[in-house]
Amino acid sequence: MTSKAVVFAYHNVGVRCLQVLLARGVDVALVVSHQDNPNENIWFGSVAAVAAEHGIPVVTPEDAGGADLHAQIAAIAPDFIFSFYYRHMIPVALLGLARHGAFNMHGSLLPQYRGRVPVNWAVLRGETETGATLHEMAAKPDAGAIVAQTAVPILPDDTAGVVFEKVTVAAEQTLWTCLPGLLAGTAPRLPNDLAAGSYFGGRKPEDGRIDWTQPASAVYNLIRAVAPPYPGAFTDQSQRRWVVARARLSRITPPAGLPLGLQVVDNAILGVCGDGRAIAIQELLLDGVPVTPTQLSQLNH
Repeated sequence: MTSKAVVFAYHNVGVRCLQVLLARGVDVALVVSHQDNPNENIWFGSVAAVAAEHGIPVVTPEDAGGADLHAQIAAIAPDFIFSFYYRHMIPVALLGLARHGAFNMHGSLLPQYRGRVPVNWAVLRGETETGATLHEMAAKPDAGAIVAQTAVPILPDDTAGVVFEKVTVAAEQTLWTCLPGLLAGTAPRLPNDLAAGSYFGGRKPEDGRIDWTQPASAVYNLIRAVAPPYPGAFTDQSQRRWVVARARLSRITPPAGLPLGLQVVDNAILGVCGDGRAIAIQELLLDGVPVTPTQLSQLNH
């Protein structure tokens, strides 16, 4: 007998996981998604477009707690509710409409990095591994029992964008592997020990400001964590805002006495940090346009 599902989804993880459900023969009766924000850099795939290709109705309510949506899902009487990178908390009353459970795909190895933008936080904090976790939804975010998870490495020069691509594949693999058991009612429920984990909130563009007094490794992790397609790490210098789009930890020790921040040394742009080490900046943007070392020297004085 075919299982019926309502899917809350957005972003690339939403696209790939929706496609896994369809490939596994799940009857997706409704997709709940978001309207794209015109002020956001939309670099990811469209869940609504995938649903439309398959003839699946799509709604984009402002609030997942509305009475109309509740009535619509109650009328469907789904076996499962899934959430794949949907950006709002789903009310417990809605979750209870799923006869065989409600499950969320989270972009970390729970219980670590519960909460918002887990990939960016993992890169910022210098982790060497993250992944994707399918878990039961509960009243608290990312707090329900774990069904399955898949780990991926974070290499030293990976940006958050690169890691997010890996996590998207991990999410697809996790769901593909565990879905037969989930549909059959035999999937495990593993402990999600919140006391042993961590929780992080959302990040604002201002959080991308570089503090050059920090060690070079910490500055570099920030640059990697918010590099394009995210807004980018920035610094204000010479009454201008500079965005560091691409960089590496420099193997060259900058000359003693150089001020912290952006400097040009031997026709290369460096970011001098508080521990005396430097970031080798490969792409520096001013008003969205790449700046050469010569131009930086002229504008920096």
